[in-house]
Amino acid sequence: MEFSYADVCAAREIVRRYLPPTPMWSYPVLDRLAGATVLVKHENTQPVGAFKVRGGLTLLASLPDPERGTVTYSTGNHAQSMAYASRIFGAPCTVVMPAAANPAKAAAVEAWGAEVVLTGDDLAAAEEYAGKLAEETGARLVSPGDTAELLAGVGTLYQEILEARPDLDAIVVPIGSGSGAAAATVVARELAPGCRIIGVQSAASPAAHDSWRDGTLVSRPNRTRVDGLATGRAFAGPQRHLRDLADFVLVTDDQIAEAQRVLARDAHTLAEGAGAAPLAAVLADRERFAGRAIAIVCTGGNASSGEIAALAA
Repeated sequence: MEFSYADVCAAREIVRRYLPPTPMWSYPVLDRLAGATVLVKHENTQPVGAFKVRGGLTLLASLPDPERGTVTYSTGNHAQSMAYASRIFGAPCTVVMPAAANPAKAAAVEAWGAEVVLTGDDLAAAEEYAGKLAEETGARLVSPGDTAELLAGVGTLYQEILEARPDLDAIVVPIGSGSGAAAATVVARELAPGCRIIGVQSAASPAAHDSWRDGTLVSRPNRTRVDGLATGRAFAGPQRHLRDLADFVLVTDDQIAEAQRVLARDAHTLAEGAGAAPLAAVLADRERFAGRAIAIVCTGGNASSGEIAALAA
């Protein structure tokens, strides 16, 4: 699976027909706390509450026969993205989720018009079932990580960032499957070669990080509480582009939870755990970012009721 900056530019023509650019704002209290100029890219304002909707729209627009429908697997934001885009294009969509998936997230996917199938103990089991279902029905099987159209669509958010601020020193990106960070490296290489792309993942689910570090695809225990970062294996497509990361760091789930509280207090922003991970990385290493101009991508705002309750802790 390969994609290029030209694919991102083509995706922008699709995405802009359905979505306005999301805001990117700075907050003086947050800047003071971080010791840096911190720009928050608010993908939490998307209609499904997360950045992945850009990829879903790009994929559905590219299908030669959308009436065949799609089958995918996900625990959250990718599922909503596919459901939303399928509704826009009038295409059938089935999302396979683990049996213990968050009921609120499953309900949100169904509300956009997709069929939800709950099965298996984890995402790996859901992936296996989705593959069988696609074979039986003839629907397009969509991998949340290894699908070029999704990466191209996600790349449009980094175009928005770097066209507005090509002088940025760094962009900090959360990594689950790695689609967002992979797209960021492609866009930065074209628009702002001096901008460092730094990935961040939960230390409790480090498959993508360890694959990047070791130079080979690995699986790891998937123990994070952060749904958007809960992947137990690396994806080959994004990993090819993650080689261009300036760095890839790990933070704890507790650091992510604290960053969620900081965003709520100082940036008036409801962030799900994955959306707060970039700030967690910045606050964990203030010296590294001191005096720099950086963007952190709040990839989503679909916080669970438990996460919302914890904001007052």
